[in-house]
Formats: sequence, C-alpha cells, structure tokens
Amino acid sequence: MPTSPFRHVLPAITTPFLADDRVDHDFLGRHVRWQLDAGCGGVIPLGSLGEGATLDFDEKVAVLRTVVAAAGGKPVLPGIAALSTRAAVALAQAAAGAGCAGLMVLPAYVHKGDMAEALAHVGAVLRATSLPCMLYNNPPAYGVDFAAPHVAALAHEHRNLVAVKESSGDARRVTALKALLGDRIDVLVGMDDMLCEGVAAGAVGWVAGLVNALPRESVLLFELARDSRHAEAAALYRWFLPLLRLDTVPEFVQLIKLVQQEVGQGSERVRPPRLPLAETRRDEALAVIRAALAARPRAVGA
Repeated sequence: MPTSPFRHVLPAITTPFLADDRVDHDFLGRHVRWQLDAGCGGVIPLGSLGEGATLDFDEKVAVLRTVVAAAGGKPVLPGIAALSTRAAVALAQAAAGAGCAGLMVLPAYVHKGDMAEALAHVGAVLRATSLPCMLYNNPPAYGVDFAAPHVAALAHEHRNLVAVKESSGDARRVTALKALLGDRIDVLVGMDDMLCEGVAAGAVGWVAGLVNALPRESVLLFELARDSRHAEAAALYRWFLPLLRLDTVPEFVQLIKLVQQEVGQGSERVRPPRLPLAETRRDEALAVIRAALAARPRAVGA
C-alpha cells in the first residue's frame, strides 16, 4: 500500500491571475515556496479554492509543472476533477507525469448522479494511477456524500486510497471513519472552522484555506491541536475563527484572496464567472479581516 503523503497542514492553494486573466506563474511559484517555508507539509493545487473548474486542461498541467518545480521535492497533491470520468483519468495521469506525489480525487463536476455512479467515477480515477490518493468528501459543494461505509468499500477495492478529506462540517464523520477503518485511512479536516474539533476526533491533517494568507498561524494552530496543547490551541483558535469562517461561505475564493491581498501576499483577482465582491460585501469583509489582523498574535509573526 502506498505511503500516505496526506499529513500535517496542506494548503489548498489559490490560483493567481494577471490582469489579462492568464495564470501568474511567477507569483504562483513564490507563493508555493512561502507556504512550504512556513512549515506546511505539502500543497494542493487545482482544488475548489484554486478555481480548478475554470482552468482548461493545458492550464492545469502548466500549473502543476510550476508548483512541482517550486515545491523542491515536497508533496504536490492536486485536485482531480472534471466533467467526465475520461477527463478526470487523463488529468490524473498528467499529474503523475508532472511529478506529483499524490492526488485528491473529487466527484465529477455538474453531474451528481447516484452513489453507484459516484463510486464508479472515483474508482476509475483510482484504478488509473499508482499514486496514493485522498478522497474529497464535500456534500454541500458537490451533492455527493461519501459516508464511512462507502469509503470502506472503496478502500477495500483500491489500496492506493489512503486518505479522506472530510468537509461535511460534522466532526462525527471523523469519528465514524476512524471507528470503521482505524488506521487504514488517514482523515484530514477539510473545513477551516472545524480544525480543533476534527483533530480531537482523530484527524491527522488539515486541508486549509486561510493558510494562503496566514501560514505560520495555521501551522501553529494545527500543531497545538495535534499535540493536545488545548489552552494554547483554544486561544489561537478564538482569534483565528472570524477569518477561518470566511472559508465556509459561497464567496470563499474571493474572500480568501482578499485576505491574501490585505497581508501583501496576492491579489483579489478571480476568474469569471466569479466576480470581485460587491462593494457592501467587500467592506463588511474588510472590517472583519482588518480587525483580526490588528489583533494578530505577535508571537507568530508574519
């Protein structure tokens, strides 16, 4: 069975764009190095936060090449999602060719289907690669709910399924996965505002969003929670929560990019059909962001 690279803090990195809507590969490389220098365990490009659904196939492959080159041997674990199973398999194979260390496998875009179709789609991607894979369970976003028995069936058939990103928002799902599968599957928290609860339930990693703007705080929070330093974790979590909750609303991409811009590490540009935040919503978000940054824990630093 492949060794799992899905541990510690794994940023679901944003995709930066230039003013003409091309991917900003120069900034992308710098951003990856900044995240890893802050102590993250690897990076996940092409996820929901990375606006993967708006990138064409060639753009995705180019992003992977840039990220792998910048990562310097640290795990690059891209999101694998497409409209069709055929396209998802092709992307999985291209990711292996680009030097990625593992894959985060999503349900198909648009067509939700029934569970048999969802399992068949994911299974086809798992069969198409020897890389270790993490299943992404996000029922609110994708309309497919991989409960613990579904994961167990996939894990029994596919030895390269080694992890689950759990984004249902229910920490009991972590408990259910651990109860049914034990150490066979690593469970990672997939929502920013469920980190401490998920780790307490047995999660061994965090696929994080606000880490794009605040990597040192994110790494510290995870390590405090992991090491059962409860009082310190609770204090940092309380400060962080107003920002972490920006990861849980429909405009999460725009909001996280706005936080990046506020800390001088990126631009709020997004690719249509996403648009910049409307003025009132942006002003409300900036008030939350700036209040949190004004109270930023000094011991962590920038």
